[in-house]
Amino acid sequence: MQNLNIDDSEILNNKQNEDLNTAINIYINNYSHNDLINFLKTGSVVEKQAAVLKLENINSDNDAEVIINNLTGCDGKIREAVSFKLKEFIFQKPEYFEKYSDIFLDAIVDINGNICRNTLCALKSLKTNYKFCNEFCSKLLSKTLELAIKAKDFDIQDGKYKINKQIFKLYWYLEAIFEFIEFIEPESLNRILLSAKNVQDYTIREKTAKILSKINSPIFENIKLELKNDKNYYVRRF
Repeated sequence: MQNLNIDDSEILNNKQNEDLNTAINIYINNYSHNDLINFLKTGSVVEKQAAVLKLENINSDNDAEVIINNLTGCDGKIREAVSFKLKEFIFQKPEYFEKYSDIFLDAIVDINGNICRNTLCALKSLKTNYKFCNEFCSKLLSKTLELAIKAKDFDIQDGKYKINKQIFKLYWYLEAIFEFIEFIEPESLNRILLSAKNVQDYTIREKTAKILSKINSPIFENIKLELKNDKNYYVRRF
């Protein structure tokens, strides 16, 4: 990485000061709800970040759409700020968010683990919506199965970025399955867990054991026994 010269450093400092002043301006001034939504539609990174953190209410389907459009596919600072507020917004108006299962499935495997965690936490407010849960879990199982089948053949020692990225996604999809386990039939999990238990990365086997700790079904007894004897303590503890 090249060192910044004096001119570059001055430009960076000026940009940071400008961003800080922009954020302070949004926080201390009485912008209306519509003003904050408009910042989220067309603002800069720092304007969107500050606006969503200051936003207190979701008043319409349009508001929810603007929020969701900033949960994926944009700067990481915006995505994390939106995910941080998502629990509050979905708790207020869950009905406005029930149609975004595909976007939530992308957000729970964001490259930033905080965004994954925040999104999963927020989705708990949609558990009373059976239509959403059935659609979400159906897609979740499909995506997880595809990854699990591939991951069982990964050579983790390669340390390749692509492999690590896929393991990261599988980790968070399995965590989502754990959180929504009451909506998933054990039979639907069988192929996923049969593959996941053989993944070299212990965190995947740990998630598999964690899921099984919440399921009382004879079809998984052999997998449970195998994981109880796993070489890794964090897998065995379940």
